[in-house]
Amino acid sequence: MDVEHETQFAAARERLLAIAYGILGDRGAAEDVVQEAWLRLAGAAGPVEDVTGWLVVATSRLALDVVRSARHRRERYVGPWLPEPVVAPENDPADRVTLDESVGMALLVVLETLSPAERTAFVLHEVFGLPFTEVAEVVGRTPAAVRQLASRARKHVADRSPRFERDPAKQRAVATAFATACEGRDLGALLALLDPAVVLRSDGGGVVTAARNPVRGADKVARFLLGVQAKGTDRVHPVLVNGMPGFLRLRGGRPQGVVSLTVVDGRVAAVDIVVNPEKLARVRATHLEGN
Repeated sequence: MDVEHETQFAAARERLLAIAYGILGDRGAAEDVVQEAWLRLAGAAGPVEDVTGWLVVATSRLALDVVRSARHRRERYVGPWLPEPVVAPENDPADRVTLDESVGMALLVVLETLSPAERTAFVLHEVFGLPFTEVAEVVGRTPAAVRQLASRARKHVADRSPRFERDPAKQRAVATAFATACEGRDLGALLALLDPAVVLRSDGGGVVTAARNPVRGADKVARFLLGVQAKGTDRVHPVLVNGMPGFLRLRGGRPQGVVSLTVVDGRVAAVDIVVNPEKLARVRATHLEGN
């Protein structure tokens, strides 16, 4: 096995993971795709001059194939489908750089409404800056066709994505106040923090109890959150969810859910809650060690 290839793969691995995760919204599947790309590189016939470029194209193609095959399964998914969250301690700057708002929960939710080709074109060109000639190589279309795909996707994302607060201190201040209001079961304080058009999505995957449909409007969302709070005894820990302030709910040392907030103009515009145990498996492995 080529040592130089190994070195370049190790250097590119986090970028490859971020690309695959952006296309898939599934960290476990992204890791599998990146590993498969590496195996294909190791078995490539003949020399590979641009190893990183080769890996980016191979990873993107594999991720596109997976998301195409997963589309039908996601359409039959029980309740809202949310991306697998990437959770890190608040004081971990590495994950904020690697998985910041460029692949945040709010964006990934919107990307689910795109076609696989549109999603891939958007992630590769708009998020990671690949030229249209390279994106065309991935999706199997001409550069001109890919430009149109990316343009449609960009407009769709712009129309549907909230313009979230980018100041980490302001994000955390709102998140802290949100947690305090929930834990204190303070309806008035919670309503003051929620955007009137706030939407709450809860992903249980049909495995555990969760809202089958999005909950919309400040009053309904606030009462839903306080109802959940009244039933549980979970401990809440502030964490970064895809590089943005959020919460990890623990019961007996085990993750019960991950809460991601989208803050717009000082208010919470979206609450995304992942409670599907399958999507919390890597939280056990990566976040709790050493805590």
